[in-house]
Amino acid sequence: MPTIKDVAEQAGVSTATVSRVLNGDKVKEETEKRVLAAIATLGYRPNQIARSLKTQKTQTIGFVVPDFGPFFMQVAQMVEDILNGYGYSLIVCNSKENLAREQDRVKMLAQKQVDGLLVVPTSDTADHLVEIQEEGTPVVLVDRMVKYMEADCVLVDNVNGAYQAVEHLVTKGYRRIGLINGRLEVTTGEERYRGYLRVFEDYNLPVDESLIRSGDFSTESGYALMKDLLALPTPPPAVFVANYYMTIGAMLAVNEMGIEVPRDLALVGFDDMELTRLANPPLTAVVQPMQEMGEKAARLIYQRVSGDNTGFPQMYRLKPELVVRHSTCVVNGGGKLEVGGWRVVETG
Repeated sequence: MPTIKDVAEQAGVSTATVSRVLNGDKVKEETEKRVLAAIATLGYRPNQIARSLKTQKTQTIGFVVPDFGPFFMQVAQMVEDILNGYGYSLIVCNSKENLAREQDRVKMLAQKQVDGLLVVPTSDTADHLVEIQEEGTPVVLVDRMVKYMEADCVLVDNVNGAYQAVEHLVTKGYRRIGLINGRLEVTTGEERYRGYLRVFEDYNLPVDESLIRSGDFSTESGYALMKDLLALPTPPPAVFVANYYMTIGAMLAVNEMGIEVPRDLALVGFDDMELTRLANPPLTAVVQPMQEMGEKAARLIYQRVSGDNTGFPQMYRLKPELVVRHSTCVVNGGGKLEVGGWRVVETG
């Protein structure tokens, strides 16, 4: 097994410098990179029990997510990759979009003495997060924020993402546009709702409240709410679905009812995963920068557990992108997507 001395020789530094890097102490960036590269090359694994007794750190970070679906698992994978480079391990827990379960998972991770916490909050209730933060454990909120909690956040510009999706439909001539949204008490649901409304305001169009539905981010709610919209006396000719699972449910309902996309219904989703790209036709979707989200969250929590509180609280708002596919387009004779002047990323 490689030793700390082997790492020091490989990196061309002293064993004390290697220890400082492992303990999260400040060293020159170039030196840190050499030490981390040596650790990766040699496969060095420090004695965590001995180190924990000495440093009062467990070299672990907790991550509480609302589900183990593809979006959050891709974010978690990037978080883990970055943290492993710093010598940290990641524990991922599932709150199942349930506040009581989130509180229980946060308590369990605190009892395991994780050095820091990444949390995707399930609601605007955050007393348990404030408490653990005040006790000295850094907390970074990911994907969603809690409006009344002073905390570091790594978020996506949900208002802009929803705006792009709905504006795309408006520029194609649609005026009656349905919305299948998530829970409004969660910032992703509230912000995507605001993005939807802002398009109608900017284009001076009336909002038809009868076409707006709120679910719980689940496949089942997407299925039920799409069926509800399509059962209206005059169903909407276009629908924006504001998260991945609800989009899958909406697509199941559309297929079951024999609705042809995009001839009978134009459909736009939020999140871009394999199933949306493999759908027939491939789905126009708002793409979130999952890898960048994971990287920002990992580097920010590492900064905080290393004792660097510069700029607290920091907020990152990452930019989403609309990818236009055939669920909102027809194909002309030249094989190009016709989108009424919209800038297109041609895929699928």
